[in-house]
Amino acid sequence: MSQFQIHSILTANATAKPLLEGSLKKYGFVPNLHGGLAEAPAALKAYIELTALFDQTSFSPTEQQVILLAISAENHCTYCVAAHSMIAKHMVKADPAIVEALRNGKPLPDSKLEALAGFARAVVKNRGVVCGQTLDKFITAGYSRAQVLEVVLGVAFKTLSNYTNHIINTPLDTAFQAEAWDEPAHCSSQKCA
Repeated sequence: MSQFQIHSILTANATAKPLLEGSLKKYGFVPNLHGGLAEAPAALKAYIELTALFDQTSFSPTEQQVILLAISAENHCTYCVAAHSMIAKHMVKADPAIVEALRNGKPLPDSKLEALAGFARAVVKNRGVVCGQTLDKFITAGYSRAQVLEVVLGVAFKTLSNYTNHIINTPLDTAFQAEAWDEPAHCSSQKCA
């Protein structure tokens, strides 16, 4: 059971209230993640700003979702995998086979996107210590050194939300229910400390 409240615009403090109003305007509802982050307005503001900065990277919308889904699945974040599956399929119009492969920990049907997902997963899994074949495969696939750092930005962005969701036990929004994710059995070894 979570010790955290999912704030609404009515229950948020004065600093978080306008941030949640912005979420409502942008999404048509206040995502539960935003309501949870509203407990610490600086964290909510950081999440919103990191979202905007990641949107400005050189990656295509599909590539952005590949990165965010790969990171979220690697971090075992059921909330973010569901949310980004919905965004990828219904807003970005990414190939559903790519989304399903990411959700199930399977190779992607596109070799360049597979290199991207593999690099993003490696950054998370190895805590940024990525070199050798993984880095070479990413660059050889056609990505740049600048994009290496843009993936790191994606990891920072998703780490904030993935870890928050784990700690506050964020309930999945109705808008994302159709993409609810049960992580593959080989991934469910995380225990609460």
